[in-house]
Amino acid sequence: MTVLMAGCGDLGTEAGLRFAADGHRVVGWRRSPEKLPAAIEGAAADLGSGELPAIPADTAVVVVAIAADSPTEAAYRTAYVDGLSNVLDAVLGSSAPVRRVLFVSSTAVYGDAGGGWIDESTTPEPGGFSGRIIREAEELLFSRLGGTGITPVVLRLGGIYGPGRTRLIDQVRGGTAVVPAEPRFTNRIHRDDAAAAIVHLCAMDPSPAPVYLGVDTEPAELGEVLRFLAAELGLPQPPSDASDGGGEPSRGGNKRCSNALLRSTGFEFVYPSFREGYRDILAGVGVRYP
Repeated sequence: MTVLMAGCGDLGTEAGLRFAADGHRVVGWRRSPEKLPAAIEGAAADLGSGELPAIPADTAVVVVAIAADSPTEAAYRTAYVDGLSNVLDAVLGSSAPVRRVLFVSSTAVYGDAGGGWIDESTTPEPGGFSGRIIREAEELLFSRLGGTGITPVVLRLGGIYGPGRTRLIDQVRGGTAVVPAEPRFTNRIHRDDAAAAIVHLCAMDPSPAPVYLGVDTEPAELGEVLRFLAAELGLPQPPSDASDGGGEPSRGGNKRCSNALLRSTGFEFVYPSFREGYRDILAGVGVRYP
């Protein structure tokens, strides 16, 4: 099976390496294909521009893993809406036997839930432009692929952390971390588990559900995470501060996301909570798969 990774940054590359390790041919589209490892066949592509290479003739699965160039509304629209639309144009205009397209989305489409639980049945209510634009891209995916015989799948990821994604660790080490005065639940997933979930949902034989939440098993109050990191690093506990709401941006909202549907497919997390994940990061484990 040939897998096309449309967008091959850190997460897409990790997923691509896992597909390759399973014996699949993997083609990766990115602006700088020379940076890809040898296991992934690189092809130069700017998804937002619409100038894309031809879809490989035997492509069965397409993974769209897009990232905006900057945290602006224009950049998000170019990446997620224009980029996805251009990829779908390429897929639908080809004769490749594509059977599944997975779009990497975000739990930002839900906005704030006041600390309550949400799952795939929860109606998305984006709290900012990022969630609103990503939700628009989701709707585009389903509308464009409806009736084509290609199965669309949306994987809404929580905050990704892992090798090279050490913002909270850096805040604790640098003494800039502060614990919010009011409890705020956060949802995250280790980069390696996120990549493994992409492969799992693309390879599973039963037809997948339209949407899955890609988060670990334990939504965590931000203060608990910061205090845990301080203890692991042997540093003083971060102070509480009511002035700015804490050291992590609140754009993700205050909610607890359930991963029950993803786990019901047989997917197993290597890092079921932030504790296992951050301990491995601090130990320098899991830098690259395999």
